Amino acid sequence: MKGKSMLVSVGVTVALALLATGVAISAQDKYTLKVPNGLAFSEFRGYEGWQTISISENGGLLAVILGNPAMIDAYKAGVPGNGKPFPDGAKMAKNDSEES
Repeated sequence: MKGKSMLVSVGVTVALALLATGVAISAQDKYTLKVPNGLAFSEFRGYEGWQTISISENGGLLAVILGNPAMIDAYKAGVPGNGKPFPDGAKMAKNDSEES
C-alpha cells in the first residue's frame, strides 16, 4: 500500500510540473502575437492587472476596456475633458469574450 501511495504522489508531482511548464510556455507565446500591420501584443504586457474603464454587451459578447495606470491617472485628472492630451505611455486595451 505504501508503494501505491508513493507512486500516486510522484504522478501528481510530475503532472503539476508539466502543467506549470505548459503555463509558462503559453504565457511566453501570447506575447509573440501581432496584429497584421499593427501593434504587437507585447506592447500591452501586464494588461491583466490594468483597471476596468468600461464594460459593454452586444449580441452575447462582453467587451471590457482596460486602462494602464497612466491612462487611469489621466482620466482622474480630467483628460480629455480638460483640453489636455493623454500623456505619453497612456494605453487602453479592449477584450471581447462570449458570455457563458
